[in-house]
Amino acid sequence: MTEPSFDFSEEIAVSVARSRLSPEQDVPSSRRERLDGSGRHALKVLFANKFFFRNGGSEVVMFDEMELMRRRNVDVVEFSMNDDRNIPSRFQSYFVSQKSYRASSRREKLRSALSFIHSSEAVSQITRLIRDEKPDVLHCHNIYHQLTPSIVTAAAEMGVPVVLTLHDYKPVCPVYTQLSNGQVCARCGDGAFETVLARRCADGSLGRSALLWAEARYHALLGSYHRVGKFIAPSKFMYEAIVRRFGADKVVHIPNGIDASRIDTSVGDDGYALYFGRLSPEKGVEDLLKAHATAQGAWRLVIAGTGPLFDELRRKYPAAEFRGHLMGIDLERTIREAGVIVVPSVWHENSPLSILEAMAHGKPIVASRIGGIPELVRDGATGLLFDPGDVIQISEKVRTLLVDRSRREVFGRNARKTVENEYSLEEHGATLLALYEDLIASVSLHRKVGS
Repeated sequence: MTEPSFDFSEEIAVSVARSRLSPEQDVPSSRRERLDGSGRHALKVLFANKFFFRNGGSEVVMFDEMELMRRRNVDVVEFSMNDDRNIPSRFQSYFVSQKSYRASSRREKLRSALSFIHSSEAVSQITRLIRDEKPDVLHCHNIYHQLTPSIVTAAAEMGVPVVLTLHDYKPVCPVYTQLSNGQVCARCGDGAFETVLARRCADGSLGRSALLWAEARYHALLGSYHRVGKFIAPSKFMYEAIVRRFGADKVVHIPNGIDASRIDTSVGDDGYALYFGRLSPEKGVEDLLKAHATAQGAWRLVIAGTGPLFDELRRKYPAAEFRGHLMGIDLERTIREAGVIVVPSVWHENSPLSILEAMAHGKPIVASRIGGIPELVRDGATGLLFDPGDVIQISEKVRTLLVDRSRREVFGRNARKTVENEYSLEEHGATLLALYEDLIASVSLHRKVGS
């Protein structure tokens, strides 16, 4: 769940809305060559994501899936945005140019705003890639803004069925978080997006809110998301949110997976509470820091991660240990030595990989009772849940486990078993492959019936 930083005025947003809310001029011709896939023995899947490096959860999921497909002799094709941090790809020549949403002149801002909604470059490049590689399926992950959902329409018009994994709520929430001015909100869930304007959901800015409204309305008129063959919802909570707009036949619940075999269960710990992840408002990190401050040193708190709130939080809460962005061995060691992992989110989390990773380490979780989190954290069995934003509850739950080593060890063992039994990465791959095959068969049958 990563959104670009953009700075567009109300005037720019209005100009964009006027030019983009007549989508028929951008609809690819229905007379384009259609790929039938007949006679092909090896399945070929085109994966699309705006970042091609491990920037966040969506990239971790995608790279794991690509590796799973390769192990099953599936041909993998890649589509993304050029970036110096990218992992090497033999399809790099098809990638779109790097996008920045901070322009100085009005003309540049307007051009950026237009590409923010519909990327002609992305449509052109993915069309060329599909013609050259002839994939059986396009599997999209985080495609918003830099690639845009217009690539879904382009693929569908060429006869390529599309799968979209939902890492956030973008198809039913223009600001993607289901948060409006810091409060949980699902008013746009049925496709009526005007709430984002009335409530100025994008940080209180009318200009930004108008641009996001124009984006949502444009793709609604174009039918971009309705071109998706199947949405993958990693949590049941996400499934229900998306079904409300698109219907049950369009959405399937496939949990994220993790390879627990590569993670050794921790033996013992150093007795501290750990938060690891992005430091941004929707993550509720300040609630955790307030809880720690009110405990007046009764328990130790380590914060691993960075983000827009890093400097402010480190200044306001000096009693906590801020370790910045950790990766690899350093992050593994920090998780292994923690007594409890805390996930204090105040937005409708989907299916956080951080929770699955902590559970694979055999760690108990103290987390908000919100979104898809309760599906992962079983209250009283693998961890403890609290009401979002309740500082007193956070402190009590964390302290309860940190003073009771035997209980957190029991919770940790249960967490590890849950990951092994219910969130196997191999099972995730097998289910995904079956989905591809079913979708391809369904599209082929539809073509035969319609011929």
